[in-house]
Amino acid sequence: MKHWTYAPFALLTLMFSAPVLADSDHERLKAPDLPLYRQECASCHTAYPPGMLPAASWRRVMGSLDKHYGSDAAVDATTLDKLNRYLLAHAANSGSKYGREQPPEDRITRAAWFKREHDEVRADVWKRAPIKSAANCAACHPGADKGDFNEHAVRIPR
Repeated sequence: MKHWTYAPFALLTLMFSAPVLADSDHERLKAPDLPLYRQECASCHTAYPPGMLPAASWRRVMGSLDKHYGSDAAVDATTLDKLNRYLLAHAANSGSKYGREQPPEDRITRAAWFKREHDEVRADVWKRAPIKSAANCAACHPGADKGDFNEHAVRIPR
């Protein structure tokens, strides 16, 4: 009967382990700032937190910058090396919700986790002038540039 004395502790551990994992997923999005990344990437779109994609996706994205989703975003070899090291060091790992899959076309907005998080957003909302597309995180998430996607801070433009 001694093993039952630990049952309440085991139950509490199970109850509180999921939120801890979820918090670590969100903390993973708060990578240290790399001004070079912001300079090169945020000039055209949100500088997505590296933890939103697994390393394999970042390798493909960075390996085809000359045809980056319809644009030529090529950079010199030194810049590419620095960006790659940063992105891969902070990429999603397979234990996080962001790293469990490689989204279609390596697009964050097509990842299963993204679709689950935004399932209540109607298609017409993405087309509003201040938003333009699902890829414009900062339109609704004021802390997106810092990796803060807290749903309590979301403000959807009209």
